[in-house]
Amino acid sequence: MRKTIAVIGTGMVGKALAAGLFKHGYPVVIGSRTREKAEVVRAEVTDQVGAATFAEAARRADLVILAVKGTAAAEVLSACGAENLAGKVVIDATNPIADAPPVNGVLQYFTGPNESLMERLQQALPQARLVKAWSCVGSAFMVDPSFPQGRPTMFIAGNDAEAKRTVAALLDEVGWDAEDMGGAEAARAIEPLAQLWCIPGLREGRWSHAFKMLHS
Repeated sequence: MRKTIAVIGTGMVGKALAAGLFKHGYPVVIGSRTREKAEVVRAEVTDQVGAATFAEAARRADLVILAVKGTAAAEVLSACGAENLAGKVVIDATNPIADAPPVNGVLQYFTGPNESLMERLQQALPQARLVKAWSCVGSAFMVDPSFPQGRPTMFIAGNDAEAKRTVAALLDEVGWDAEDMGGAEAARAIEPLAQLWCIPGLREGRWSHAFKMLHS
């Protein structure tokens, strides 16, 4: 039986992941602050996915994807309920983007170079099994990306090896090569990739690209 996936968040990333994973045959439930907001987004995605509050969605799911603004990530995970996330794989697709304008195309972050948002979230919820993924590409390419040069690379990180294998298998199914960068500390290097990814878009309007790890 397919894992039920809770997509926590109703923005562009949440909608793209909910729609894409549903097309791949996964039972999906969209989580929002209110069931009413989740119902509105559900209607925009497909009426065949579920709609629930953050806590309800997390409780119903086998796997959780956090797809909210970085400034709200800690509060939203707390609203999901530690008891509903304990032992579960939580894919952290967030980035620590500050509420400040980009500087010459470079997004401003509220974290420093020797910390990451994912580390903060993992420390706040030690019983959840966080894996960084889907944080360094735009929503249009998150599921079934297509590039002439072949499959792109999604960099992942987390402290739980089994959780990373689960996420790598999911990424493979939806068109990505996963590269395991190690423990949660590696998110310090992965999260800034969103800054790099956005520079061509913010400076030149070019958003159709992804990263690729090349091996000799």
